[in-house]
Order: sequence, then structure tokens, then C-alpha cells
Amino acid sequence: MIQQKPSIPKGTRDFTPDEMVRRNYIFDTIRSVFQVYGYLPIETPAMEYLTTLLGKYGEEGDKLLFRILNSGDFLGGSGKQEVKSHHFKDILPFISEKGMRYDLTVPFARFVVQHQHEIVFPFKRYQIQPVWRADRPQKSRYREFFQCDVDVIGSNSPLYDVEMIQIIDEIFTRLNIPVLTLVNNRKILAGMAQVTGIPDRLMDITTAMDKLDKVGIDPVVQELQERGIPRDAIEKMRPLFSLRGKIKERKAFLDTFLKGSPLGLDGLEELCTVLRYLKELDLKNKWDFDLKLARGLDYYTGTIIEVKSADVKIGSLCGGGRYDDLTGIFGMPGITGTGVSFGADRIYDVLMELDGFPATIQNTSKVLFINFGPEEERCAMKILTGIRKKGISSEMYPEAARLKKQLDYANRKHIPFVVMVGQDEIKRGTVTLKNMATGEQKTFAQEEIINVLNNEIHAC
Repeated sequence: MIQQKPSIPKGTRDFTPDEMVRRNYIFDTIRSVFQVYGYLPIETPAMEYLTTLLGKYGEEGDKLLFRILNSGDFLGGSGKQEVKSHHFKDILPFISEKGMRYDLTVPFARFVVQHQHEIVFPFKRYQIQPVWRADRPQKSRYREFFQCDVDVIGSNSPLYDVEMIQIIDEIFTRLNIPVLTLVNNRKILAGMAQVTGIPDRLMDITTAMDKLDKVGIDPVVQELQERGIPRDAIEKMRPLFSLRGKIKERKAFLDTFLKGSPLGLDGLEELCTVLRYLKELDLKNKWDFDLKLARGLDYYTGTIIEVKSADVKIGSLCGGGRYDDLTGIFGMPGITGTGVSFGADRIYDVLMELDGFPATIQNTSKVLFINFGPEEERCAMKILTGIRKKGISSEMYPEAARLKKQLDYANRKHIPFVVMVGQDEIKRGTVTLKNMATGEQKTFAQEEIINVLNNEIHAC
């Protein structure tokens, strides 16, 4: 029997120690900014009931949900007629009641409703966990990936929309990734649908418009036609697909276009309020108003945000917006919220392409103690213990191998310093410190080595 080579599902990945060090650098940077702005961490289960997830992401989103088969005899609960039909949509409700979370926002809304008496509003939370989507795997698009979400719920203040953009700017500045942050308002898009005579077709419009930057105007027009949008409505909207000029000029055009839609004009005013704040802030990255920005998910109702790399052609690195009644679907109406989600995996890919990870984060251990034998090992262990207590990451080679082998180990792991405690050092109460980058060796008293290492490590 031929043993099958082990593998993992497409769209998932293993991460090596070097990769995890880089990923943790991203997570730690994002987490530190979230905390500076006063957000607190929560976690939710990997799986949720399908009643929680379905109907929140639009038709396309529902198709990408991973379903979990019921335990045991999962076919036992299905009716004979449904099984005979061979139509999975008929069978699914009987054999699957749970699914893997598609994002972190809907579980967050469920969390707020379930724990409403335990939290203080406005409730500011962040969440860094994996999500799953049954998508077709391709470059920078995975079936399992991490999201880093930050949300505030319980206030309709535009200050929180502005705060989301401030957080975005701070995170990408710290990561040294130049980005462009695009802003729009879903009420403007709803107003477009109203003034063109198709107010009930907003989701068809936004789903198609969300692809404008990827495929261009003509394919989007074709998709709108295929979705049954009347030709005259499409022609009325067409000038909006390529709206250019200064923000002031675009606003003037929309003031005229949206006449007759109080909802659309309200969205335009909300957008202008956010943009006025942004002009007054010392943001390091570029931002702009983009009418083409639609954000395809159903639950957005106001400000919407998307972030793109300025230097690397890749999908959005971050996105989100305001949702005015997401908790209402769980029996708690009238609670507004806003938030954004950072795609850690795409950020990782951008940093790799830009060679943007700091060289120092590759080093886990800063010091390697050479093992010369039992007696030297015992002496070195005492010194090593003292170094670790001072927070210096360090290790000892596990056996008295050839010196060349131990030094090769240090080089392969990018350990910058090697400490040697041999018979001569034991007699003199000293240690020998080797800088692996320069090859320089110096001898110090054992009681000095902690201060010396602190200085040398900080100087690297």
C-alpha cells in the first residue's frame, strides 16, 4: 500500500518559526495601536449557528460560508424526500446547523446582544482571530486567514468614523507601508438608486460597482444589465462611475444629482463632516473620497472605508464602515456601530514584497551559550539563568558538539551573540563574548555580562 504524502487543504498554510515571528510583529503592532485608542479585546467561537451567519453578507457571501455537518448520523434528521431530490439546498437545513465564521463583525453583533447587560456603551472592542471563506484560492486570497477588527458600538458620532481612519493611518505608518484610504457613504449610493428610479435594487448596484476598480466600467455596465437594471437607469448612473476632480467639485455635482433624495443628501453631508475632520488632522498617508467604493456586504449603512497599498498591486489591506442596525437582527434594534478590519495576511505579503520587516525581528534568541561539557555546562547554566531573568532571550546548545557545529547553529538561527564559558573562563571567573556579525571576541567578568549584553543588543 502506497502511503499518501501528508498535505493540507488548498487555501490554508503552515507557518514556520521565521514566518510566525514576522506575523506576530504585525499582530503586536496592530494590537498596540488598538490599545492606545482605548479598545479592549474579546474572542468569539470559530463556529456560529447558521441562523447567526446566513443573510448578513449578501447572496455571494452566503455561498462562501463553510458549513459543518451535524455530529453522528447527520442524514438521520433529513426527510426522505429531500435526500431523494439530490438538491443540496433542500438537504442542508437538515444536516448542518453550524458554520465557520465568515468575518468577525457579525459574531461581534451577536456578542453585544448576548452580553448587553455586561458591557458599557459605547463599547470599544478589538478582536484578532482567524476567519474562513469557501473561496477559490489564489494569490493573496486564502480560505483561512486572520482578521484584526476594531469596532465601537453604541454611538452614531462621526468622530468614531474619523477615529477609524486615524487608527488606519497610525498602524500603516508604524508598519512603514504607504497606503491610500478611500472613503464613501452608503447613503449616497442608496440616493443614486432612488433618483434613478430603482430604490429596491441597491444591492445589485453596489455588488456590481464594488468591481469597478478591478474590471472597469464596461464590464460593470454589462453586469448591471444582466442583473436586470433598466438601461435608462444605467445611463443616468454612468457619469458617476468616472466622477473626477477636486472633492469640492465632486460634491457640487452630487448636490445636484441627489436632489430629490433626502437620504442621499444626508449621506453626502455625513461624508463631508468626516472629510472636514480629516483635513484638520496630521495624517501621514493619503486619503480621498471615492464614489465607486461600495463595500459589497449588506450590513453597511453609512460611512464606508477601504485601504489600498500605494506600492504593491494587491487587494484591499483594510476595510469597513458604519452599520446602523446590525444588532437589530438579533433582537436589539437601534444600536449603531462602526469599525474596520485589517487583513493580516495581505499586510504580510506587502511587507514581504517591500522587504519591509525590520531585520531585528528575525532573531528570537539573542544569545547562544556554547556547550563545552558537563562542568562548563553547569557553570554556564547559572549565568544563562541570570540573563533570562533580565529578559534577554537566550539558549544553550544541548550537547558538547564541535565548536564549528554550534557556531553554525547560531548563524542559521541568526543569533547575534555567542557566550563561551570554558575551563579558562571558569578559573578566571570570566566569559568570552563573540559578536557573530563582526567576529570580534571580548572577555568580561561574569558579573558584567548582563550589562554588556544589554548594551550590545540595543546597539545592534
